[in-house]
Amino acid sequence: MSVFQSGSKALITGGASGIGLAVAQLCLKHGMRVSIVDFNKETLGLAEKSLEGDVQCLQADVGKEDYWAFVKEKVGDVDFLMLNAGVGGQGSWGDGAYFSKILNTNLNGVINGLNTYVPSFQSRASDARPAAIVITGSKQGITNPPGNPAYNASKAAVKTLAEHLNWDFREKKNVGVHLLVPGWTFTGLSGNTPGSPTPKPLGAWTPDQVASYLESKMLTSKFYIICPDNDVSEQTDKKRMLWSVNDIVKERQPLSRWRDEYKEEVGEFMERTQV
Repeated sequence: MSVFQSGSKALITGGASGIGLAVAQLCLKHGMRVSIVDFNKETLGLAEKSLEGDVQCLQADVGKEDYWAFVKEKVGDVDFLMLNAGVGGQGSWGDGAYFSKILNTNLNGVINGLNTYVPSFQSRASDARPAAIVITGSKQGITNPPGNPAYNASKAAVKTLAEHLNWDFREKKNVGVHLLVPGWTFTGLSGNTPGSPTPKPLGAWTPDQVASYLESKMLTSKFYIICPDNDVSEQTDKKRMLWSVNDIVKERQPLSRWRDEYKEEVGEFMERTQV
């Protein structure tokens, strides 16, 4: 049975825009009670006006542990927890603010959310209604393209946390744990902020498409929910991931997919490999 059902209670971080907002709309469509946590006061206000149903909007910095006591007090226990809040940004070595900003939200926000809510999921009765925890990762946390070490590291860590959590809940039949890995999605990170006239790029999915894909994969109990987009197929994603893990297996230099000396070999691999 799906967690998306009338009367169930959802908490979504980063829920005021993008994928989080789309999942909030999905929950409301199913008659759920929804609490949204977001740091951006402007988008939070717009979400509160646009969403119809049983909605609670809270402003909080998910990267700060103290805020989670406030969230838990206001929201209480939930059936569906989506730890989705994330920020982007560019920087490199020597730029402490860049690392702190991204890791604070993308990693600490997940750790704090899990430490606050996982105990209540662990203690759920076996006959309680279905429950689920969804953590939003990134393909950059798997294939690790060069150019954004803090973001990639945050999402790689999130993947590891989600995998451990799934293992820890392996015998809890009424609690699902899922890692959502969006493809190219038209969100605030790519210019889709509320009120912005920026058109959606043809190659990108909409947040609604991601939410629908998430629901369909959760219904089949998939843990890794790796979304394609209009430019990148599921097969291409799998080939890229295979190449990346083979850097270790074959003792190549790291990030070899982007190195000139491997360009021809990468092309041949992508063409001939079947997945």
